Amino acid sequence: MLTPCFNDPTVALISVYDSGSHPAPGEISLAHHGTLFLDELPEFDRRVLEALREPLEAGSVMISRAARHARFPADFQLIAAMNPSPQGSEIHSRAAQRYRAKVSGPLLDRIDIHLEVPRVPATDLDQAQPDGEDSQTVRERVIAARQRMRARQGVVNARLDAAGVAEHIVLAQPERHMLNRAIEQLNLSGRARERILKLARSIADYEDRDAIDSAALAEAIGYRNLDRLFSGGMS
Repeated sequence: MLTPCFNDPTVALISVYDSGSHPAPGEISLAHHGTLFLDELPEFDRRVLEALREPLEAGSVMISRAARHARFPADFQLIAAMNPSPQGSEIHSRAAQRYRAKVSGPLLDRIDIHLEVPRVPATDLDQAQPDGEDSQTVRERVIAARQRMRARQGVVNARLDAAGVAEHIVLAQPERHMLNRAIEQLNLSGRARERILKLARSIADYEDRDAIDSAALAEAIGYRNLDRLFSGGMS
């Protein structure tokens, strides 16, 4: 699995989106069926970030030149990291607000999980073995969840189209009311609604649950609460 990783804020659009004057696979196509990690996300050129919207939605990218056009696969998992401000820790200044605003709403709308990563206490750094499950245990549960998805609908949840979502991701009345209320309160788009449903179904599958209960749905909704992260909670 290829995992291109960029932490150079001066990286040019051409190196991420395509590779030259003739259509050829760029870095996002080289990450096909893998992951693309972008460190210090707001430091990238705005055109680089906006160019990610099409492949994140379609799983492919069209490259156009004067005489030639070509479509390349670009079905990758995007992982991005950022600080709350250029200084790293300042949150409430105007500079910090401008910094976070470099990442557009339409791009954020295509990222399913938005997580705050708190500072690690100094005492935790002294531990020889960190708390939590080992990677092998988590891997086995992920494999089991993906097998569960494919047995139910033939594809993993992320690959469901609108008809597949309507058929395979059904909420009970209390959960449907919870989702509708969250959409209104958080001013979420139709795209965000569909992604919340897929994510909630994945959480339930990961926990080996047949139905999407309120806990799974609340967790999926919580990952979309950008106002909390971008108003001072990120670190």
